[in-house]
Amino acid sequence: MTGWNSNDLAAIEAAEELEVAPQRDDGTLRRPTPIWVVRDGDDLYVRSYRGPDGAWFRAARASGRGRISSGGVETDVSFVAAPDPELNDRIDAAYRIKYGHHSSTYVDPMVADPARRTTTKLQPR
Repeated sequence: MTGWNSNDLAAIEAAEELEVAPQRDDGTLRRPTPIWVVRDGDDLYVRSYRGPDGAWFRAARASGRGRISSGGVETDVSFVAAPDPELNDRIDAAYRIKYGHHSSTYVDPMVADPARRTTTKLQPR
């Protein structure tokens, strides 16, 4: 699979959370962690609330692979670093729009520098 189909994109975009389970070195999956997900065009992005120290993020970067579940969609993905500053500005806006109804206690860290450094594209496999 080279990209997301429109039904999966819409379902995941509409969901409040996404469960991410990075793959371990032995091929098994870590326990799923609920995180926020946003859409930019035909792509999906996630960030680590705890920045580079987040356990799921460290595991995802180490393996580059895992499984996500959200909005009734479950699929294997590759985790692709997405450090582009212009992209990060759009992702910030997407987080503020989608999750702005939450307290700034949760939203502000997702658009702060530590989280921005963890912007990760989800690529279906």
